[in-house]
Amino acid sequence: MQQDKVKIELGGMSASMFFPLWGRAQLSKKYSSLFYDAKAIELVEKIDYDFSTSGIPFQDILSNISFEGGLPLLSLFSLRAKQFDEKVKAYIRERPRASVVNIGAGLDTTFYHVDNGTIHWYDLDLPAVIDVRRQLLPEPERVTYIAKSLLDPSWCKDINTDNGVFMVAGGVLSWLEEAEVKQFFSMLTDNFPDGEIVFNFRPRSGASIDAWMDQFPPEQRDAMMAAWMEAMNGWWEKAPQDQKDNLNDMIAALKISTKPKGKEWSDIKAWWEKLKDTEKAEAMAEFWTFFRGGVGLWVPEDASEFTKWDSRITVADQVPLFKNIPRDSLSAEVRRFMDYNDERGKASVIHLRV
Repeated sequence: MQQDKVKIELGGMSASMFFPLWGRAQLSKKYSSLFYDAKAIELVEKIDYDFSTSGIPFQDILSNISFEGGLPLLSLFSLRAKQFDEKVKAYIRERPRASVVNIGAGLDTTFYHVDNGTIHWYDLDLPAVIDVRRQLLPEPERVTYIAKSLLDPSWCKDINTDNGVFMVAGGVLSWLEEAEVKQFFSMLTDNFPDGEIVFNFRPRSGASIDAWMDQFPPEQRDAMMAAWMEAMNGWWEKAPQDQKDNLNDMIAALKISTKPKGKEWSDIKAWWEKLKDTEKAEAMAEFWTFFRGGVGLWVPEDASEFTKWDSRITVADQVPLFKNIPRDSLSAEVRRFMDYNDERGKASVIHLRV
């Protein structure tokens, strides 16, 4: 008998934990030779959750945009997990009994594919998230769940530092304001001398909808904009009314003079198609501003910014997100997207020593 799915209800920032999980599962199903996360597949099949209407602005729409061959765009960014895996494995080869701290763990499953049998792993996240994690993933041996904010300095005292400390922060720093990120790194340098941390980020030049579209080679942009509109249509058909109302409120607040004649998707689509390119760019920029206003989205210029904050911080590595990711099994469209991103520095992985 098939086990009943587990219903999970989380809102706001906490709901964002479902997307990296879903992305890893999709990537594992379509390109298992490139990256495989069996535990992610297991969890996605276990959770009763509609990833296409999450309530996270733009994130759920992105989950509906796919490359040729059916690989969702959002899942491609889950390759950060492959980069993180390699960093963790390199660290614990030298320090096999080290402590590894997964900051903003959500439903991350890294422990299950890097465990060497001797490390001690810590998953840190907000209490509501840890409650969900315990429900779906009870703590294995040598894993400790910490139900605290990453800005609560008391969690630092929960970590065994005897054999080295390596930290992973997959995406969570982008939900903080700059002052909070500075506070966070000050905590790390005070509590984990000789510790290391790896995380991903997008540079300031890439932190806009305009820049997001610019990450596609010219020959892909029209197709991706069409995919965006198709995904919007699919999202609208399933979105609850409050999310539709939010979108209409955002459109009503735009500074551009023309607005849709009604509040249905057909009205919005007809309005959008009549806008000039400059008006579309202006509208997209404002949409992104609305989104940023809700979640902070701090972004650095590059890794050197951290060393300016604190002389104790040094840069161990900064690499493009898709560097050294094998491309042979991927479609030409996906390879082109990855190459373009790396060449333009659209997303990076940073490795710091604190």
